[in-house]
Amino acid sequence: MTESTPVEQPAPTVCPVLLYRDAKAAVSTLTEAFGFTADAVYEDEDGQVLHAELSYGNGTVMLGSQGGEGAFAEAMREDGTTAVFVTVPDADAHHDRAKAHGVEIIAPPTDQDYGSRDYIARDPEGNVWSFGTYAVQQGG
Repeated sequence: MTESTPVEQPAPTVCPVLLYRDAKAAVSTLTEAFGFTADAVYEDEDGQVLHAELSYGNGTVMLGSQGGEGAFAEAMREDGTTAVFVTVPDADAHHDRAKAHGVEIIAPPTDQDYGSRDYIARDPEGNVWSFGTYAVQQGG
């Protein structure tokens, strides 16, 4: 018998970046309520999140605290809502987990005309997260 070798997936080439007033709370919500894995969280001496990378499946979201310095921080200074879609194997179970953690549910799990079952939630700072069974196909 031979051992199976894990198949490495390529690193994502598109990573949404979100800035939060309370990035530490965002990391908590995304990991505890939505099931992301915190791959890296860098904080300053005051505990403010400078940069974090959270993964789900083969996707990654980068986030940090609002109010930093530099061109990117300046471009992102204005408040605005961001929307992110995440493919999950079971939208109902994922929804139940998020709801149990007190996440605001905008739309419950619903079967869509295009074959997906998904739901919509809002994180504590107003960003919209859709979780569903639709699998994005690259190059098609």
